[in-house]
Amino acid sequence: MKIAVLGTGMVGHALAGKLVALGHEVMMGSREAGNPKGTEWAAQAGPGASAGSFAQAAAMAELVINATPGTVSLAALEEAGAANLAGKVLLDVSNPLDFSHGFPPSLSVCNTDSIAETIQRTFPDARVVKALNTVTAPLMVDPLRLDGGAHDVFVAGNDDDAKAAVVGILREFGWLPGHIRDLGGLEVARGMEMWMALWLRIFMRQPQGKLFNIAVVSE
Repeated sequence: MKIAVLGTGMVGHALAGKLVALGHEVMMGSREAGNPKGTEWAAQAGPGASAGSFAQAAAMAELVINATPGTVSLAALEEAGAANLAGKVLLDVSNPLDFSHGFPPSLSVCNTDSIAETIQRTFPDARVVKALNTVTAPLMVDPLRLDGGAHDVFVAGNDDDAKAAVVGILREFGWLPGHIRDLGGLEVARGMEMWMALWLRIFMRQPQGKLFNIAVVSE
């Protein structure tokens, strides 16, 4: 599959690197073609890896991953171009973290809205799916390293076929079928993004380098 990963940070690198390793053709997108982080990644990632602008990456892709910070995601996707996103699955892994008042950050949008819903309203022809925003980058692409994969990842979206495409990617990453939980429509992204407020508090109490996630346990 041809996949665009928009964003050159830790999340973008983790996702793009894993997707190339799985045999996908991946372009890492940034604000400008020639971005050093993107070009250096592409040079090291091997065949199937390339780098370009947001627009170039979105144009070549069958599936687009938004791995930019939630506070700048709309601007990044505007640069990617509505025409380049139309009809495509847009996997949103961002979180609306506002660091303007220090750490831990607050949420720039919550309760009655989400970044994912805002993206869907702004780009109505894209097929937005929310997933992977509730786990740290290393676990996104290697869930089996923690508890044999017996922990959960969540999916939300309004298009069942788009969600199925994302679930396929999650399965490729190693997420176990019984732990990929489809929570329903895109409005569920509100809760998925608000989980970050608790995730950050747990993170602050973890020994450095310790990975963690949640699992839904029922009788």
